[in-house]
Amino acid sequence: MPNIVENLPSAQRSTDPRDYQAVPRPMAAMAKAFADRAEIAPHSHHRDQLLFAVRGTMRVRTEAEAWIVPPYRAVYIPGGITHAMSIRGDLEMRTLYIARGTDPGLPALPIVLEVSDLLRSLILALIDEPVLYDQTGRGGAMATLILSEITGARRLPLGLTLPQDPRLARICAALIADPGTRLTLDAWADHAGASARTLARLFTRETGMSFGAWRRRVRLQSAVEQIVAGASVDRVAADCGYRSASAFAVAFRRSVGVAPTTLRRASDGGSAVYGRLGEATGASQPR
Repeated sequence: MPNIVENLPSAQRSTDPRDYQAVPRPMAAMAKAFADRAEIAPHSHHRDQLLFAVRGTMRVRTEAEAWIVPPYRAVYIPGGITHAMSIRGDLEMRTLYIARGTDPGLPALPIVLEVSDLLRSLILALIDEPVLYDQTGRGGAMATLILSEITGARRLPLGLTLPQDPRLARICAALIADPGTRLTLDAWADHAGASARTLARLFTRETGMSFGAWRRRVRLQSAVEQIVAGASVDRVAADCGYRSASAFAVAFRRSVGVAPTTLRRASDGGSAVYGRLGEATGASQPR
């Protein structure tokens, strides 16, 4: 277990995920930093993984879905699922590696979770415990409580279903790259080699959303990411295809439940506003 011995402080421990997959504890915690625009190639882990951004924003994607994960959010990736990451802003990430089958209530599929103040504090505290923490002492108690917080956390609909049809996949990749484009489905038909009617049918069948709804979700993801990074409302409105900052602010508040500036303040130190975000976007209840 290189650089992972029990008495090493967290700052000196290994940042190689492979060193945490066989730790003889049901949960192992790792701290790691990434620079802005870093890319992590597709990979998987034997253990389940909870990715939590203390600072910065992550884009996480599997073959079937993509998520935006701002501060006070975490994404849960069950073991064995291949995923990749893109970093936006200097990222301070805290990762929990959880042995499969530790708790039957853990998510069976990738999902974004709301991180409560308690869960955030527990994750940061476990980082400071020895890797081989005392399972009958403080470390073990925290790990047990973390499991309870994860299984009870609010699940958030901040993901995008990615289509498999190659024609639709090209359109969706272009929309993710440029959320502000105003091209209509008729215009996209010329690029995709399929009629607008066929594309509309494919959107519903493969993503469960209409073209318009899917594009709005892309724009919401982009807006959240930019606002957390500190971009002005005017800039975000233009980048996301809105005709004015006021129109964007109204649409954002209707979808997210808070003003863009309130969301930015929440990223600087408070989860209460993010809780309202989950409620406003129709987050499902804990399961």
